[in-house]
Amino acid sequence: MADTEQAEGPSEPQSRHVVYCGVCTLPPEYCEYGGTVKKCQDWLQKAHPSLYEHIWSPEALEAATASLSVEAQKRAAKDAQKKAAQAEKAEQKQADKIANSVVTIKRVERNKRKFVTAVSGLEAFGLDLKKVAKEFGKKFATGSSVTKVPSGGEEIVVQGDVSDEIEEFLLEKYKDIPEDNIELVDDKKKKPSAS
Repeated sequence: MADTEQAEGPSEPQSRHVVYCGVCTLPPEYCEYGGTVKKCQDWLQKAHPSLYEHIWSPEALEAATASLSVEAQKRAAKDAQKKAAQAEKAEQKQADKIANSVVTIKRVERNKRKFVTAVSGLEAFGLDLKKVAKEFGKKFATGSSVTKVPSGGEEIVVQGDVSDEIEEFLLEKYKDIPEDNIELVDDKKKKPSAS
């Protein structure tokens, strides 16, 4: 009886190493169902060339479509062209969005000599506002937080007048933000009228 138990193999389940795409975070076999097929293919070709050859080589694609009828192959080719066009369009749209986005750095007067600096528009560049706020707090040794704006967005509020330093920090740390897209604004809060 002891012989049959050992012959079955290990009683514990064996782990399996799964590669996940660095772009869409799906397994590479499923990247075609995401919206970034071309980027995923480029990443896979650089990171795992053998896996790329296994999935995306002309022979692998031909073998995958060989079992389909002629009409189905035509539809598959047409769908692939549509997906590629949609992905290209989405990339262009994202590039236009980034090109038109503006990071606004406002110096707002709080009291007579006290200022806060508000930074808005960073989310368009794909930055996590909480992480950036924490970096601002560490860099400038001040309080920094993410607050909601009445217009519906979010902005980072940093205590103190550090607008020029924030501009330099953003340009130095985040290279994907163009210098032309950063706008400095000096804003004074309206004092409530005493009546």
